[in-house]
Amino acid sequence: MNRTNATPAAAPNRTYKARLFEMIFSQKKELLELYNAVNGTSYDDPELLEINTLENAIYMSMHNDISFIIDSRLALYEHQSTYSPNLPLRHLMYVTDLYSAMIRDANLYGSRIVRVPTPRFLIFYNGEQEQPERRILRLSDAYTVPEESPALELEAVMLNINEGKNRQLMESCRTLSDYARYTQRVRGYARVMEISAAVERAVTECIAEGILSEFLSKNRAEASKVSIYEYDEEKHMRQVREEGQMDGRNEGRSEGEALKLITQIQKKCQKGKSLEETAEDLEEKPGEIEGIYHIVSENPDIDTEELLRLVLKKIK
Repeated sequence: MNRTNATPAAAPNRTYKARLFEMIFSQKKELLELYNAVNGTSYDDPELLEINTLENAIYMSMHNDISFIIDSRLALYEHQSTYSPNLPLRHLMYVTDLYSAMIRDANLYGSRIVRVPTPRFLIFYNGEQEQPERRILRLSDAYTVPEESPALELEAVMLNINEGKNRQLMESCRTLSDYARYTQRVRGYARVMEISAAVERAVTECIAEGILSEFLSKNRAEASKVSIYEYDEEKHMRQVREEGQMDGRNEGRSEGEALKLITQIQKKCQKGKSLEETAEDLEEKPGEIEGIYHIVSENPDIDTEELLRLVLKKIK
């Protein structure tokens, strides 16, 4: 397959935007180890990897290997410490930018098909919010009008990489396992001491115990700075969510939030799901969505806007 390489984006500002996951797995050796663990392959030449980074996601494709010329793959790997249902939409924007760069010189108006590598979207999650070991996130969940077979779909697989999760994957990739152990240790110490002291202690212990020891030894100052930034950012986002939840309980849902929730509940009702099943899928408390659920389930033929009016009328 003829391929025009995507132009790498400018290096992210390490002081504010870098992520420890990105720092570690932007190295070809470690990234190939992760790729093999995820796919059950055994490639041993890191130079097979062609890496492009956009924002904080790692974009990886393989070339100069016959199996991948026949079945070309583009893997998009991203780390998240905060769950977001908007990740598939973000990945759509990422892959659009990548494809645009790859086919920049191609003739899209010609009679020959322009080939592009098959994408695969992976999210490595290590947040504190409880999540299953494996979860599929779909772009269609964001559509305002649910359809059984949407014309455009994108599925992203979220893998939980917290300690004790996805054991086979972690055993196959020592670097990923070490990363999970290090971040868990930072969080644990941060509960009983200042974050700077927690990071310093975690780094010192991990180097001594052979956990990310080579990486942390070579990049101690930068890795420590990034770890502190990540923890502060995660703490801030958690506080923002908690404040938002409090405001929601006191003031009720905004129209936009209500409309989104109605659309999500509609899809669950169309699949015959109960209130409890719907609440679990949407990570909501049954008591908080019960009123909306009953309005939606009792009015299957009413459009979304009319349902919103009924819901707002009930709230008022």
